[in-house]
Amino acid sequence: MSEKHLHIVTHNVPWPANYGGVIDVFQKIKTLHELGIKIHLHCFTYDNRTPQNELNKYCEEVFYYKRNKSITAFSFRLPFIVSSRKCDALLRNLQKDNHPILLEGIHSTYYLYAGKLNNRKVIVRLYNAEFEYYHHLSIYEKEPLKKLYFKRESRLLKKYEENLSKHACIAAISEQDVSIYKELFHAPDIRYLPAFLPYTLAVCKEGNGCFCLYHGNLSVNENEKAAEWLLQNVFNDLDVCFIVAGKSPSEKLKYLIEQNKHACLVSDPSDKEMQDLIAKAQIHILPSFNNTGVKLKLLNALFNGRHCIVNAAGVDGSGLEKACHIAETSDDFRMQVNQLYYQPFKEEAIQKRQGLLNELYNNEANAQQLINWLY
Repeated sequence: MSEKHLHIVTHNVPWPANYGGVIDVFQKIKTLHELGIKIHLHCFTYDNRTPQNELNKYCEEVFYYKRNKSITAFSFRLPFIVSSRKCDALLRNLQKDNHPILLEGIHSTYYLYAGKLNNRKVIVRLYNAEFEYYHHLSIYEKEPLKKLYFKRESRLLKKYEENLSKHACIAAISEQDVSIYKELFHAPDIRYLPAFLPYTLAVCKEGNGCFCLYHGNLSVNENEKAAEWLLQNVFNDLDVCFIVAGKSPSEKLKYLIEQNKHACLVSDPSDKEMQDLIAKAQIHILPSFNNTGVKLKLLNALFNGRHCIVNAAGVDGSGLEKACHIAETSDDFRMQVNQLYYQPFKEEAIQKRQGLLNELYNNEANAQQLINWLY
């Protein structure tokens, strides 16, 4: 049987796999390698994410390109997340052979949009309906210039995604995003490919934990907004311990936590510390203010933690509704916390989650499906 080679273009360096945007990428690379695919990886570097030797274990070769975040990358027609990843060296490397190409995220699709990858087998991995994601970022952004940037980016992304959806095979990470693309853009070739995860077993602990937990990248304004909302509307009059944990909390969020005698902050925890918090929590409380993509922090909580309370937007299109407690209003969330805080987590719930994991989030089965689409 002849060797199968694959180019993968990523919007960022996928190691360390320590945030939602690269967890799926890294686990996909690892699983495809285990199934015998020869991977030629192309990564854009920025935000202190540098070349990583770990990636050499799974790839035939790894190329790095510096993302251009200067004014020279600005475009009146293209979203900045796309125009800033235009790089002639990338195109030259992709054109050296005729291997299929997996473009990770809308961010990595410039040369497909520009018609430079015609007559190649190309699949675009969709992580969000990005125009919706940036629209929600604009809603919760307080800084005027950033708010303007998010609004502009959302507007350009909507046009860009509609155009791309007509000419690309797209593998969406959630059923919700499949529906958005079909209904809004009439996308002719969009498919569902679940997230690739770093765990294969539900290892939740039975019994009771001792606090409620919200975790996420707190430098993302939507996550900060969710934490603020919980502090001001749910845990403002609940007599239970509430921990907020995550990367780069703002001074405002620190102040709000300090004002709540039952709340505390775990700032910039290591991966080990975060997983320890997830395992020890009694309740994971994870409201979301957008319904695109799949919340990998929720998947982490489901397969490593106890009770999970979410709103409908947090599980739309994920297939995880049966493993969560759903709440919408602040009263709903408070009621669920009161009901679950002293309720032991049982073996039956663990088995239920394991069934979901086997059915939806089987890395090997999903990688094989992707291989079938590519070759």
